[in-house]
Amino acid sequence: MNRLIILASSSQTRKILMDRLHIPYESIAPDIDETPHGEIHADTLAMRLASEKALVIAKQYPEAIIIGSDQVAWYTNEPHTFIGKPRDKEDAIKQLEQHSEKTLCFSTGLSVQCLATKQNCTVVAHYEVKFRELSRVEIERYIEKDQPFHCAGSFKCESLGISLFESMTGRDQTALMGLPLIQLTQILREFNLQIP
Repeated sequence: MNRLIILASSSQTRKILMDRLHIPYESIAPDIDETPHGEIHADTLAMRLASEKALVIAKQYPEAIIIGSDQVAWYTNEPHTFIGKPRDKEDAIKQLEQHSEKTLCFSTGLSVQCLATKQNCTVVAHYEVKFRELSRVEIERYIEKDQPFHCAGSFKCESLGISLFESMTGRDQTALMGLPLIQLTQILREFNLQIP
């Protein structure tokens, strides 16, 4: 495999997920404006952000295969109300209090692009998490231990955040973690990469 692959992200979790594929890659953080531009559905926003992240890096490395991903959280039946990362500890507490006994949906946009070959595939993966009843004491204890301040929805499912759930539903748990590996490997095979 001699094509340069770049993950358009500085996320440690996404790097850990990429490492599972056992392929050489580089990681470069894209600089984009992540605020909504009038999108009325989480899917649309997630796909735009993933595509923009990939394109910013693709313009710098047109021969490379660029992987961009972004995630938008929302409540069931409210795909137009986006839940972002907490601003601080108090905001994280407030978010988790709002999640108590609710289902939180995640739209994870994935974009794989190569400008030189004009290949471009952008998709969205879905995952749902049903929270159990959460007390203020449990929330504060969780935040102290897991420090989920860079995570949409204020939790880390790959860590202690799993203890907050009643159930999880979806085709690919890695979508919840921010990089849907099942879809990514399918796309990379379409880009003529051998996976595995």
